[in-house]
Amino acid sequence: MKLRPSRILRLLRESRFVSTMKLNLTDPRVTEMAGIAGYDALWLCNEHVPTDWTTLEHAIRAARLYDMDTLVRVAKGSYSDYVRPLEAGATGIIVPHVESAEEAQRIISWTRFHPLGKRALDGGNTDGAYCTAPVEEYLHHSNTEKLIVLQIESPEGLAQVEAIAAVPGFDGFLFGPGDFSHRIGQAGKLTLPEVTTARVRVANAAKKHGKFAMTAGLYVPFAQLVTEGHTVFNLGSDVGGLNTWFTQRMELLQDHIKALPPGAAGKNQSPYA
Repeated sequence: MKLRPSRILRLLRESRFVSTMKLNLTDPRVTEMAGIAGYDALWLCNEHVPTDWTTLEHAIRAARLYDMDTLVRVAKGSYSDYVRPLEAGATGIIVPHVESAEEAQRIISWTRFHPLGKRALDGGNTDGAYCTAPVEEYLHHSNTEKLIVLQIESPEGLAQVEAIAAVPGFDGFLFGPGDFSHRIGQAGKLTLPEVTTARVRVANAAKKHGKFAMTAGLYVPFAQLVTEGHTVFNLGSDVGGLNTWFTQRMELLQDHIKALPPGAAGKNQSPYA
């Protein structure tokens, strides 16, 4: 059985941009809808979302039907939480709140096989084709086609970003503007000069050390993000899109009701009048 290569890495090697969508709702049907729309990858969140492992595995499997990569943002701190998404077939993981080169080295040690790290060998899950992939092929594929993305989202992490970027064995940075703005006492103000400076510094560190830079959203002009060196673009979230759609449809109904002749709706016939 041929192990599936990363679509993200293939596109980056071809000097092409990568599109992702963040999913909080890991129903496999939502995943399939993203695949039909043509996304390159999905960012599945297990840091803030109470998704069980079986549900997550179904979403990862659904993504493969459309040749989409999956990046699982893991719950921070546990070896098993870091490795389990990879064994479930995810293309990679995003580790939040990384703040030192020592922490980055520990993450690489946990998630890469020899000679890059000390990850425990199993091979009996999806990523090893249930023990049907030759061991050497499985190890090489895991070290070269599985992505490790480190998230920088605090002043402490920013202060160490150049040292973190120099650590071998991971693939890219994701800057977290929400948490960074919160940590400097300006929660939600994603375009402040301090936040912009931090984002650019993370992208520069990535480029200097041969890593890619991923953006959490298009909250500044696309051309600006490209100029800064970003190549992987998250375009939003499923819950954000649904909230917008629900609101728009409700506003449409209210506009229709307001356009009716006086008395046509009736005071007792509609809660929207």
